[in-house]
Amino acid sequence: MAKRVESLGLKAHVIVGAERTVIAAIGDKREEMKESLESGPGVAAVMPILAPYKVASREVKPEPTQVVVRDLKVGAGSLGVIAGPCSVESEEQLITTARAVKKAGATALRGGAFKPRTSPYAFQGMKEEGLKLLAAAREETGLAIVTEVMSPEDVELVAKYADVLQIGARNMQNYRLLEACGRVDRAVLLKRGPAATIDELLLAAEYVLNEGNQNVMLCERGIRTFESHTRFTLPLATVPYLHQKTHLPVVIDPSHGTGHAYLVEDMCAASVAVGADGLIIEVHPKPEEAMSDGYQSLNLEQFAHTMAKCRKVADALGIEM
Repeated sequence: MAKRVESLGLKAHVIVGAERTVIAAIGDKREEMKESLESGPGVAAVMPILAPYKVASREVKPEPTQVVVRDLKVGAGSLGVIAGPCSVESEEQLITTARAVKKAGATALRGGAFKPRTSPYAFQGMKEEGLKLLAAAREETGLAIVTEVMSPEDVELVAKYADVLQIGARNMQNYRLLEACGRVDRAVLLKRGPAATIDELLLAAEYVLNEGNQNVMLCERGIRTFESHTRFTLPLATVPYLHQKTHLPVVIDPSHGTGHAYLVEDMCAASVAVGADGLIIEVHPKPEEAMSDGYQSLNLEQFAHTMAKCRKVADALGIEM
């Protein structure tokens, strides 16, 4: 049937679910094709997908997707925690953080080797040397590595070292980058742009899915509003809303969403309470000395305390953490 779909000039995405297998036929909507597809072997029904995002829609896949990378499990009842520094600064800083976050219960290490910064004079990251340090931290701790990729040209290099490719908020609508990440065998963490709608986020995810990569996690990291008491406004209603619209797991970034370390713990607990599938948290051994985003980073003790609090909420709701 997938071959028949493609013979009609459409793109076939085969999605195997617990109760049924769906072939999403993506392309121009032509009514005459419906009859041809309905007569195919094993076809129970041919239904139009009403949502503008096709492969990401719950119309195509009603059950939630779980992204599994090493010990990191995100979605379908499992809550994964990704933690680490905003920027990779040194081997000592990274290994110290990796050991501590793993001990506290995190299953993935975040760290920026390539850093998009508002000012061209700010620290831009250690680039490939930073990637090598991340790989060394994985070798020692077993944590999955999550790091940002900024351009299509860098995808192969970053994928060589990382387990999860992060597409940052500034690049959410960099369509060539989305397509390039869709063509590699790495999970993708897609952050919402600060002025992007939910539909725009889902359509950005569709670019990755449309290239064949089904391991996509959506990340709410806050949007820009008129409020100034936090760095961004973190709308947690995003979580249950997205769960109604898409099968993709939803990760919350309370570090960027608030911009203040003292708010992160409570927003983590609140994120677990509303059903988030994952958390991505900035953690640094000495936030006051961090080269970027120290004011929103937890220290190692604060992270351990946050994990303990989140675990109580998860246990109450029957969520695996």
